[in-house]
Amino acid sequence: MSLPPQANSTRKALVLFSGGQDSTACLAWALERYAQVETIGFDYGQRHRIELDCRQTVRRELAAQFPAWGAKLGDDHVLDLALLGQISDTALTESRAIEMQANGLPNTFVPGRNLLFLSFAATLAYRRGASVLVGGMCETDYSGYPDCRDNTLKALQVALSLGLDQPMTIETPLMFITKAQTWALTEQLGGAALNALVIEHTHTCYLGERQQRHAWGYGCGSCPACELRAQGYEGFLAQQRAGA
Repeated sequence: MSLPPQANSTRKALVLFSGGQDSTACLAWALERYAQVETIGFDYGQRHRIELDCRQTVRRELAAQFPAWGAKLGDDHVLDLALLGQISDTALTESRAIEMQANGLPNTFVPGRNLLFLSFAATLAYRRGASVLVGGMCETDYSGYPDCRDNTLKALQVALSLGLDQPMTIETPLMFITKAQTWALTEQLGGAALNALVIEHTHTCYLGERQQRHAWGYGCGSCPACELRAQGYEGFLAQQRAGA
């Protein structure tokens, strides 16, 4: 896996940053690639609202541990999307058991979430002079959410660019890589120090659990997000052992 091209780009990027592993990988990727990077988060009544607190810790630690990135890291924005939580009937916004539905999707799927996130992000990016949106969507190791698929995001990129009457690029550096490769990407970008930061400070668990510390970080260990993160970490370690 190679580092992203055009590392000295003069373009400005806005990263959809939740404070989780994937969005932290994307933030590091963008900081390596673009001249200026801002972040945006969303408060939509999610059960794992603790991620909103983790966001600031991750930003602070990234800036402190990687000064070259810190010099590029700009403002953070948090938008109140409580309406999304009000119209959603999901295990991600309500206290209910996580399970598969008849349509083949887990009940953690929040319909329209990424479509709304990217639309609001594009509106902010337009005002902030950014022409690139960066998101951690992935259709390799994921829960099957249709708004994480490459075709969905390509179509949305066209719609946003037309609606704003200027090019708006949606970058998804994790789209076709596994969770194990995501761990490898962060190690390539920031070494063992960045992976240690991911383990200690990012949040992925759907239930908002931060009391249980695992080798891969904090979480309940059994929700779909924790399972994917744990499996990815084990795969990453296996790849390391195989390459040793």
